[in-house]
Amino acid sequence: MRRTSGKSLAMFIAAMVLWGTIGLFRRAIPLSSGLVACARGIIGAAFLALLTKARGRRLFHGIGWRKPLLLTLAGAVMGINWILLFEAYRFTSVSVATLCYYMEPTFLILASSLLLRERLTTRKALCAAASLLGMALVSGVLNSAPSQPGDWWGILLGLGAAVLYTGVVLLNKRTAGVDPYEKSVLQLTAAAGILLPYLLLTEDFTALSLTGEALGMLLVIGILHTGIAYALYFGSLDGLRAQTIAIFSYIDPVTALVLSALLLSERLSGAAILGALLILASAITSELEPPPSSKQQPSKRT
Repeated sequence: MRRTSGKSLAMFIAAMVLWGTIGLFRRAIPLSSGLVACARGIIGAAFLALLTKARGRRLFHGIGWRKPLLLTLAGAVMGINWILLFEAYRFTSVSVATLCYYMEPTFLILASSLLLRERLTTRKALCAAASLLGMALVSGVLNSAPSQPGDWWGILLGLGAAVLYTGVVLLNKRTAGVDPYEKSVLQLTAAAGILLPYLLLTEDFTALSLTGEALGMLLVIGILHTGIAYALYFGSLDGLRAQTIAIFSYIDPVTALVLSALLLSERLSGAAILGALLILASAITSELEPPPSSKQQPSKRT
């Protein structure tokens, strides 16, 4: 079995931590989630395209047509994934929608064993189950149950978003060797393009207004939390097993939870703290290498 690359894991964790901080900046932007998502896609893609040019490299040079096509498809799927998640928030609570969305790691683990032929060990399966339980505790969904008919639509939309994001990861697994900046430019552009028709149907553009502070925060989200974070994220996927990607994805909500408590003085419940610890312990345990068996140890010479 291919071992996890330390550099790739560090890049992936960095992306998760960056995404976990996005809520601190999002609060200062008086725009809908759809508009923020579309804007960050455009800003992130433009930033990475300019950065690639500054490095003296040509975008999409010498990589043929198949991989760019797959990446464009992945970006379009990512855009639809965002739309389903936004709609899930409209029909049900944020905690329920978030938990449904974070079924994606579980779906990814199952898909990796079927489509990528990654062996699902008992330890990985238990760690995935523990992470999902931890996410349920963090979200607070165990304290409430769907009470309105619309809640079930929200649940289905959240689960649909999770399935689509699983597809994004699997498509990226088929584009190994492409520069992470190029991967990010294509996918972010495609995602923003998919969002535009949705926004034209759902947004009132005549009421838009941004202060200088809000515009600055939007640029930070577009450049740091989107351009750089997605470059780290997509650049890490080639060196990681899908099961590792799945379990370590929970670092994102744990980071958001901890920072909200430290910087925004949001009170943490005992269940949320337990859930965060369970997620982190599962992520670490999942990557511990088993001790070599006696059959693998070289025999001693006398």
